[in-house]
Amino acid sequence: MINQIYQLTSPRHFEISYNNTDIYSENVIVRPLYLSICAADQRYYTGSRDEKTLKKKLPMSLIHEGVGEVVFDSKGIYEKGTKVVMVPNTPTETDDVIAENYLPSSYFKSSGYDGFMQDFNFLKHDRVVPLPSDVDLSILSYTELVSVSLHAINRFEKKSISNRSSFGIWGDGNLGYITALLLRKIYPDCKIYVFGKTDYKLSHFSFVDKTYHINDIPNDLTFDHGFECVGGKGSQSAINQIIDYIFPEGSIALLGVSEIPIEINTRLVLEKGITLIGSSRSGVEDFKNVVNLYIKYPDVIDKLSLLKGQEFEIRNIKDLTNAFEADLSTSWGKTVLKWTM
Repeated sequence: MINQIYQLTSPRHFEISYNNTDIYSENVIVRPLYLSICAADQRYYTGSRDEKTLKKKLPMSLIHEGVGEVVFDSKGIYEKGTKVVMVPNTPTETDDVIAENYLPSSYFKSSGYDGFMQDFNFLKHDRVVPLPSDVDLSILSYTELVSVSLHAINRFEKKSISNRSSFGIWGDGNLGYITALLLRKIYPDCKIYVFGKTDYKLSHFSFVDKTYHINDIPNDLTFDHGFECVGGKGSQSAINQIIDYIFPEGSIALLGVSEIPIEINTRLVLEKGITLIGSSRSGVEDFKNVVNLYIKYPDVIDKLSLLKGQEFEIRNIKDLTNAFEADLSTSWGKTVLKWTM
C-alpha cells in the first residue's frame, strides 16, 4: 500500500512523501487518532537545533506522542479497532542490564527517524500497548510524556536511599505537573513541594502539600529527594537550588533537557553525598505501567486533562503549520492534534 508521510523538510516547512509498504509484513498497522506536540518537535520545527543536526536528520516526520487504532494486523494479535498508545522507542537488541531506551543501537521516532505524522504507522507488535475503553483519547495522546516521568521515578526508586518522606520538584510546567501527580499516587503519605516562578502555573498543583516561588523559599526548608523538571538554561539554577536545600545523601532525578552545558555546585554535592540520577525517554514497560496506573487510578486521567491545551483538527498541511505556530505561544499544557488527514 502507498503510505503518505508528512515530513519537515526545512524549518517551518512540511512536505508529503510516499512510501510503498507491504501490509502483510511483520508489523501491526495503526491509524493515528490523536497526537501531541513536544518541545523537542518544536526545536526541529523552528530550526533551533544546530545546523549540523538539522542537516543530518531532516527531512523527517515529527511527533513521538500519540494514540491510534489498529486497522490491520496480519498476525491477528490485535483486533481491528483496538485503541493503542504508540511507543516511539524502537530497540534492535536486548541487554540484561541496560534498558532499551539507553542502548545506543535503539532508534527513536521523530529524532532522526520518521515520527507518527503519517497516514498509517507500521509498528512492531511490542511497540503498541492497548488502552482502556471509554477514555478520552485526546488526553491520552501525551501518555509518552507520562511514561518518561514514571520511568524517572522507577529509576529513582532503584538507586536512592530509603528515606522518602518528602520530595521537592523544581518546574511548574507539564513535566513538573505530571511528576508531582505520579509521586502523589505512588507515595500518598509523603510531603510534596513544588517550586516554580509562575503563579498561574503553580495554581494547578492543588494536590501537593505546598508550592513555592523560586525567589521566596524558606531558609529552613528541606526534603529527602529532588526532581529537576526545568530543562534549558533554567536547569542550572534549579539543580543548584535543589543541592542547597536537599537533605544529606538525598538523590536528584534529572529530567530536564538542556542544549548547553551547565555548571553545578560539585563541592556541595560531595559534601552532602548527593546522588544525581539521569533519565531519558522511556521503554515499552514504562508505557504498560502507565496504562496500568490509568486503570488503577482513573482520577489520574481527570487530573491530566488539566494539561490539555488547544486541540487542532489536522486535515491538511496548512492545519499542521497553524497548530505548530499556535503551540509556540502556549504558556501551559499540551497542544493536541486530532489527526483526520
